[in-house]
Amino acid sequence: MSRRYLFTSESVTEGHPDKICDQISDSILDALLTQDPSSRVAAEVVVNTGLVLITGEISSKGTVNYVDLVRQKIAEIGYTDSVNGFSSNSCAVLVALDAQSPDIAQGVDKAHEQRSQRSEEELDAIGAGDQGLMFGFACNETPELMPLPISLAHRISRRLAAVRKSGQLPYLRPDGKTQVTVIYEDGRPVGIDTILVSTQHTETIDDITDPAAVQAKIREDLWQIVVQPIFSDIAIKPDSGTRFLVNPTGKFVIGGPQGDSGLTGRKIIVDTYGGYSRHGGGAFSGKDPTKVDRSAAYAARHAAKNIVAAGLADKCEVQLSYAIGVARPVSIMVDTFGTGKIDDERLLELVKQHFELRPAGIIQTYNLSRLPAERGGRFYQNVAAYGHFGRTDLDLPWEQLDKVDALKHSAGALLSGMLS
Repeated sequence: MSRRYLFTSESVTEGHPDKICDQISDSILDALLTQDPSSRVAAEVVVNTGLVLITGEISSKGTVNYVDLVRQKIAEIGYTDSVNGFSSNSCAVLVALDAQSPDIAQGVDKAHEQRSQRSEEELDAIGAGDQGLMFGFACNETPELMPLPISLAHRISRRLAAVRKSGQLPYLRPDGKTQVTVIYEDGRPVGIDTILVSTQHTETIDDITDPAAVQAKIREDLWQIVVQPIFSDIAIKPDSGTRFLVNPTGKFVIGGPQGDSGLTGRKIIVDTYGGYSRHGGGAFSGKDPTKVDRSAAYAARHAAKNIVAAGLADKCEVQLSYAIGVARPVSIMVDTFGTGKIDDERLLELVKQHFELRPAGIIQTYNLSRLPAERGGRFYQNVAAYGHFGRTDLDLPWEQLDKVDALKHSAGALLSGMLS
């Protein structure tokens, strides 16, 4: 008997309070790594009405004017008018930063493998910046090998910001959230059940002052200008049975940090797979690449995506775990949820064979410490909104399909060995 169910994922725009914090944190990281690739950064940001607080631990030879950086990023997001309750030119910016703990630094600077003289390999030089577990995931539901619900939610959020910034819908303000519920049958998407868009807006639109008429105008515009265009290249489209909800409370005028406080790292499911895959719990933004919460999650995605792209599974999840100060992963697991063309145990061997999973190796493979300088001082802040994975608009090293041929060759050798 076929199984029919619904799955929902959400996204948020760059003007959401938590995403403001993520983008500021990663702007700080970009600025410091551009000057000093060995910077150790754990930048946390809090925003509230008229206030930005920068805290955390930073050790770097780079110097940053944090106040100017914050104001530039807030203006870029779109908070330039005090009528929004939060403005780049009037908010207070408080800075309270410490240096990285020397107890942590000693394990990162020289990994357990070298401190115990168990290895002299260069890639064993850097220990993991913390303990923890990370997941990478891929599936063949979309061309970018991401789950369909989060892919659609991000598309709507990005489109919402684009039409605001272009002036096509000038009454929109920066804060917004989207949510998409997809209908599945036997594990495959077959339809769109619900689309939800909550977007901040002006009290009136042109000469429309009646609240009900304002909401009707927003709903019509969002359907025609925001939602329908993002389905142009997708086979599964909304139909007559799809619910479309817009600002279900009736209006959304007070938003951004005036409406709710924000904090770095509070949108980890939006950043990853929309809840479709498991999550280790560690946030990404504001963390330099010695923090495996970030860098190992990128490596795990790279492995999972190449396995799916190679046709070795329809879905693939890779889990990694680390001990602080130790270079090599404590554990590695591959789960294809019964869709693998070869056993998960053999796929695990392929991951170990073809993917570098030590922090120094991950940093070297993806050039994570030097990418901000190579890309004009902007890299990490670009993934701080609209997801870190499946970004077809960005050239991300962990999204490359550069291991597909090698995986196919090795899998073929394994299969030949099994049959001989």
